[in-house]
Amino acid sequence: MRSIFLLFCCALPLAVGAQPLAESEALRLGLARAEVHDLARGTRALAEADVAAAGAWPNPTLDYERERLRTTPRGIDATWKLAQTFDLAGRRGLRGAAAERRLEAADAHNAARRDELAAEIRRRFHAALYAQQRVRATETWLERFLAIEARIEKQASAGEASGYDRRRLARERQTAAARLALDQAQLLRERERLAALTGQAVAELAGTLQPPALPTLDAALARLDRRPELQQLVRRSEAAQLEQRAAARGWLPDVTLGIGAKRSDDGFNVERSAIVSLSIPLPLFDRQQAAAQRAAAEALTARAELDLAKLRATGELRALHRQAEHLTAAAADYRAQAGAAAPELLHIAAAAYRGGASTLLELLDAYRGALDVETTALDLEWQARAARIDYDLLTGSIPE
Repeated sequence: MRSIFLLFCCALPLAVGAQPLAESEALRLGLARAEVHDLARGTRALAEADVAAAGAWPNPTLDYERERLRTTPRGIDATWKLAQTFDLAGRRGLRGAAAERRLEAADAHNAARRDELAAEIRRRFHAALYAQQRVRATETWLERFLAIEARIEKQASAGEASGYDRRRLARERQTAAARLALDQAQLLRERERLAALTGQAVAELAGTLQPPALPTLDAALARLDRRPELQQLVRRSEAAQLEQRAAARGWLPDVTLGIGAKRSDDGFNVERSAIVSLSIPLPLFDRQQAAAQRAAAEALTARAELDLAKLRATGELRALHRQAEHLTAAAADYRAQAGAAAPELLHIAAAAYRGGASTLLELLDAYRGALDVETTALDLEWQARAARIDYDLLTGSIPE
């Protein structure tokens, strides 16, 4: 019978002598991947390109004209002119400042995406840790059945155990083995999901499911405005306001100034002269009304999104604080009370069975109760940890 237990234990690909993976190491591996840095650099590079484009001067133009005069067969007029457009309204500076705000928004977006990835790594790590501890609890349960089964076989050989007890114990052992197979399969899945994020094969995990005590809610609320998601909306709103100011100056047109020279040759005499030109478009029809309206709408939308995001974040933070606090306390209380009493109850049940004061069914019931206590404690701790991870993501207090 022990071969069955050993078979299930060997089904997990544990690396012999491998260093257990801690949460901090999983975060370091996952956040240090080249893909993560490339994504952040690419996002920032796009915003930097927009900054360069917004701050660039318009290119000057060079015109050259050559005309043959009809008044004389050899008469030629040649003219060249260099022209440059100037932004007297300051729209280029405002649009450059708006692009700088969008660059800051891109940085905030990268920070938010990094926090989300860190939270996902933590969820996968603790999900695998939860599955690992369930496997260990089920293994302990199965070991106890194997020990009882060895004792029952000795009693059966001496004619002191009934056939019913042997069959009932065999059924309980099979149930334990099936449950262990389910827990092992879940552990294999969670390890692979964690390995996909860290880029490294995962064997043994080190850590605890029970989260530490929460900080005060007031301190978390005071830091809420610094969250990257909210900072991104703030920068978007500021960029839209700057674009609105730039578009509002559409009534003041750009001025194009040109300088050049003209050479006239009628075949007998050559005349040279300087040329100065000034070009001003008349803003009679298009005064950037559509651009101003669009920028105003974007600013209004960004401000509304920011206000709504603050309201949602505040409510979610209060809710997560209450949930995490309640689950953390419940898990700690259950582990301290029911979990601490389980070994003593098992000792009493085993002693009563050995002394003939209880039946095999009562002993099996005690063993099942001990497993239920352990799995319930693990369930509470896992739920408390999951709530704490969400809380840490919202408050920006993710450990690294």
